[in-house]
Amino acid sequence: MARTKEFDPDAALQSALELFWQRGYEATSMADLVERLGIGRASIYATFGNKHELYLKALDRYNESRDAGLLCELSQPGPALPVVRTVVRRFAAEASSNDQRGKGCFVTNTAAELGAQDPAAARRVEASWAHIETLLHSALERAHAQGELSADRDPRTLARMLLVLMQGLRVVGKASNDPGRVRDAAEQALRLLD
Repeated sequence: MARTKEFDPDAALQSALELFWQRGYEATSMADLVERLGIGRASIYATFGNKHELYLKALDRYNESRDAGLLCELSQPGPALPVVRTVVRRFAAEASSNDQRGKGCFVTNTAAELGAQDPAAARRVEASWAHIETLLHSALERAHAQGELSADRDPRTLARMLLVLMQGLRVVGKASNDPGRVRDAAEQALRLLD
């Protein structure tokens, strides 16, 4: 008869996500994971695989939760341009908040730490960015069709610019003590939507 798990795998995965997000992949040891998750090394391996597999599962969870909220936000009916502006401003506010400073975005952190040498992590980063770009592009296409966006503006290139801006906001917000730097950059970029 198989033993039942004496821990909640969902809660353990969330704890691993938070630890990896805080410290990064390389700076998080298996001993750190054992301590944070409160479960034995053998249970971690049996449930999640090795450290790398656990990291990828944590990254997948982060992407699923972030992307679902963004999809809901950017696909709501009605005027699209105000929603795009709200999303960009929220990214800026989150990036420059005291709660997020030093933490950044888990996807952006992964891109910076592992993207060049870890194909599995790089694929997940690219998939996340492609999804965000697609959501922005769809919203900007709607804005274009509804007459909210000037006819001479290209929704695809604007979506790409906003994606790069939003990821850059996360990087600068992580290291900067000047929240005005992030807010000013976001507002300047949003003027391109006028």
